[in-house]
Amino acid sequence: AGSGRRWEVTSPAPSACARGPSEREPNSGSLAEAEGAAALGPWRSGRDGAACGLVRLRVSLPWRGKIDVLKQTAEEISSKTGNKVHAIQCDVRDPASVKNAVAELIKVAGHPDVVINNAAGNFVSPTERLSPNAWKTIVDIVLNGTAFVTLEIGKELIKVQKGAAFLAITTIYAESGSGFVSPSASAKAGVDAMCKSLAAEWGRYGMRFNVIQPGPIRTKGAFSRLDPTGKFEKEMIGRIPCGRLGTVEEIANLATYLCSEYASWVTGAIIRMDGGEYVSMAGEFNDLKKVTNEQWDMMEALIRKTKGS
Repeated sequence: AGSGRRWEVTSPAPSACARGPSEREPNSGSLAEAEGAAALGPWRSGRDGAACGLVRLRVSLPWRGKIDVLKQTAEEISSKTGNKVHAIQCDVRDPASVKNAVAELIKVAGHPDVVINNAAGNFVSPTERLSPNAWKTIVDIVLNGTAFVTLEIGKELIKVQKGAAFLAITTIYAESGSGFVSPSASAKAGVDAMCKSLAAEWGRYGMRFNVIQPGPIRTKGAFSRLDPTGKFEKEMIGRIPCGRLGTVEEIANLATYLCSEYASWVTGAIIRMDGGEYVSMAGEFNDLKKVTNEQWDMMEALIRKTKGS
């Protein structure tokens, strides 16, 4: 691809797209996990769950901000999984930094089999109070950062004719939109669209692209920033049919499946995982669940009286 030569995957192909679960050494592979350093919203999975869930991979590379935090995280994941973990520092907003990080990734671990785009930045604010810089900060991390990482790794994979599984963690309000987090909603929607577009375009190179849209996931950092009183959490649980928040481990389990070769025929999928919150809020009659049996009896009696009138 770098020399202008074109190639397409044919069956059987050396790619994440074309092969089934039994056609590879089960413990082989490497993981690149890209994250942004910023205030995190409660609608994301957290780095450790996704990385530790992929315990079959020999090498994982979480990318964050400060190198000491990175190294600590790498040691924690390594101790939990027994796998070798490299810490690589990268600012996903900076294309040059991304390029250098990808080069280092390839040097220490080879071309990745799995890429998790988990970059997140968010804060709540009335949209009319946002400055251009506030908007740009979130979009640079979430949308541009994800794009820079995806494009740089994708181009390197194409050069060596190697497939990979890409997974993005976005949010349910990427689909619905949401007030007071407009930059994040817009950027996450862009990530969803990019993944669907690349699933269609780069499938021929053996690459798969899928998205998980988590609902509310309780993480200490997120809730301390966005819900310090705990009142908002109670309101969220009240509108979730499953009656609770999700866990990091649940997101990690789905991420593990989507990144494995058991999902080799899954690409371009946007999977909502929110305990039913989205559909509960979408239906205009869903609040009728608050109606008591006595009230239903009264309503039924009134309806029967008007029957045929």
